Amino acid sequence: MSNTRSLLTTHSVISDFKEITKMRLALSVVFSSLAGYLLGTDIVDFKTLVLLAFGGYFMVGASNAFNQIIEKDLDALMNRTKNRPIPAGRMSVKTAFIIASIFTVLGVVILYTINKQTAMFGAISIFLYTCIYTPLKTKTPIAVFVGAIPGAIPFMLGWVAATNDFGIEPGTLFALQFFWQFPHFWAIGWFLYTDYEKAGFFMLPTGKQDRGTAVQTIMYTIWTMLVSVIPVFGFTGKLQLSIVAAIIVLLLGLWMLYYAVRLFNVMTERAAKQLMLVSVSYISLVQIVYVIDKFIS
Repeated sequence: MSNTRSLLTTHSVISDFKEITKMRLALSVVFSSLAGYLLGTDIVDFKTLVLLAFGGYFMVGASNAFNQIIEKDLDALMNRTKNRPIPAGRMSVKTAFIIASIFTVLGVVILYTINKQTAMFGAISIFLYTCIYTPLKTKTPIAVFVGAIPGAIPFMLGWVAATNDFGIEPGTLFALQFFWQFPHFWAIGWFLYTDYEKAGFFMLPTGKQDRGTAVQTIMYTIWTMLVSVIPVFGFTGKLQLSIVAAIIVLLLGLWMLYYAVRLFNVMTERAAKQLMLVSVSYISLVQIVYVIDKFIS
C-alpha cells in the first residue's frame, strides 16, 4: 500500500512539475528554436543544439512558472486552470518561485555559453512575458500584441544562436511567428471566452466574439501567409526558399486561412477550436518545410 502511495506521489510531483513549466508548450518552443538554428547554421554543431534545447526549455519553463505564480488567484476561477498545481494547493508559491528562479538562471547561463545575443533575447523574452504580458491580460486586449513578442523570439533565437548575428534573416523568422500568434491566440480566446471572462482576461481584439474579431483574425492570417513566402524573392539574405517550398508554404497558409474565414462565417466556438488546432499544425509544418528546403536545395 505504501509503495502504491509513494508511486502516486512521485507521479503527482512529476505531473505537477510538467504542469508548472507547461512542458508541451515548452517543447513546441524548443522545436521552433532548433528549426531556426538549422536554418542559420552552415555546419550543425550538436553540442549547440543540445544547449539551445535545454536553454530554451528553461527559459519557457521559467516564464510559465512565474506566470502561474502571478495568476494563481485568477487560475482558481477558471475551469481550464483551476487544477493547476498552485491553485489546487498541490504546490506552494515558494516552491514554484524556486523552480522559476533556478530555471531563469540556468536558461540565461546556458544560452550565454552559446553567445551573448542569444542570452539577451532569452532574458528579454522572460521579462516581457512575466512583467508586461501577464499583468496586461486583465487590462487590455493589447496584451496579445505584447505577448506575441516573446512568443515570436524562439524561431529567431535559433538563427542568432547559429550565427551570433541579428539581421534580416532572424527578423523575417520573427515576423512570421509574430503575425501567426494573433490568429492562434484569438482562436483560443474565442473558444475559451466564457472561461477567460470569469477571470477578467481580455484576449479578443474587440473584447467580444464578434465580426470585428473574426475580420482581424483573417487579416493577420493573410499577413502571416505573406511573410512566410518573402524568402522566395531573395530579399532576405541567407534565408532563402525554393519555388516548390514557397508553393507548399502558401498552400499551408491557405489551409489556415480557410479556417479563419470559416470562423467569420459560422462564428462558433467549435470553428475557433478548429482554427487553433490548424494554426498549431501550420507553424510546425512551415518550419519543417523551411528546414527541409534548406538542406535539399
